[in-house]
Amino acid sequence: MYSYILFDLDGTLTDSREGILNCVRAAIEDYGDPVPEEETLLRFIGPPLQDSFVRFCGYSPAKAAQAVERFRSRYEPVGQYENQAAPGMEAMMGRLREKGYVLALASSKPQNLCDSICARFGFAPHFSALVGSPPKGDWEKADVIREALRQLGLTAADTARVLMVGDRKFDVLGARACGVDCAGVEFFGYAPPGELQEAGAVAVVSTAEELEAFILAH
Repeated sequence: MYSYILFDLDGTLTDSREGILNCVRAAIEDYGDPVPEEETLLRFIGPPLQDSFVRFCGYSPAKAAQAVERFRSRYEPVGQYENQAAPGMEAMMGRLREKGYVLALASSKPQNLCDSICARFGFAPHFSALVGSPPKGDWEKADVIREALRQLGLTAADTARVLMVGDRKFDVLGARACGVDCAGVEFFGYAPPGELQEAGAVAVVSTAEELEAFILAH
């Protein structure tokens, strides 16, 4: 039975499409470079930003790091507020906590943004650990999960009782690297069809109600 539930942020607890895409566009336009199609821009949601600028824009690692700084210069004052909470998730977390589950955030997003967004939407009081990336550089998902497990005081002996919840293959693969199961959510369509199943998610759900039912049954 799962006792500890780790949540991703973008695409899982919030629909951050508008803010992220606007800031990615702004960062690319600052260079005078062509902006990719929206289908490609959506793939920026989930993995570390620097990796996405390299992969989808052809930037060098150094230019990609600068692009991340340009992204954040708009995201922190503006983009983080172009965001909506996922329907039903805050209430679901409250019910899980009442039943004795221990909840935590495990996001590659910078820590200060995780803190402010989770406070804004009322998620923060539900978390026993709230983990994002350090100020410089985005951690890989496995790094974030390991830190969340550490803050919760868990070891390899406890991983069978831990479930990661996320919306992209990076959540599933990062969880697997830590010996943790991952349930995939398809709330906002950020992942290509079949991505979560192919990555090895133990379940794929479309609503908070379906997620809650899976957790309670396992």
